[in-house]
Amino acid sequence: MANVTALYTGLCAILIIYLAVRVVQFRRTKKLGMGTGNDLFNEIRVRVHANAIEYIPIALLLLLVAELSGLARMWLHFFGSAFLLSRVCHAYGLSAGKGGAHMGRFWGTLISWVVILVLAIINIVIAVMAM
Repeated sequence: MANVTALYTGLCAILIIYLAVRVVQFRRTKKLGMGTGNDLFNEIRVRVHANAIEYIPIALLLLLVAELSGLARMWLHFFGSAFLLSRVCHAYGLSAGKGGAHMGRFWGTLISWVVILVLAIINIVIAVMAM
């Protein structure tokens, strides 16, 4: 079983639900069925959640393939924890920066991209070497 990926999938799922709850709470207080009601703070919450949904699946898929291909657990935990931390930093930074520039947003995005790119390269190398 892919125990390391299972751990980070569970933790990322909790993060996604937390971010979704923030959107639902705001919509309920503003009595909105959907959308943002042209409210900047709700738009930011929607984008924070959507951004997590956009990046988390590909990172977890890459982590899973790397784990199933035999990448060392130490590296799997390194990439998994770095990615999870990056998503928390991004969510905080985008929220705290009110949609503008913020160090959490910058580092969260950068680390997410680096983890995804490195895992992609690792998987490509493993696949090519196995051919």
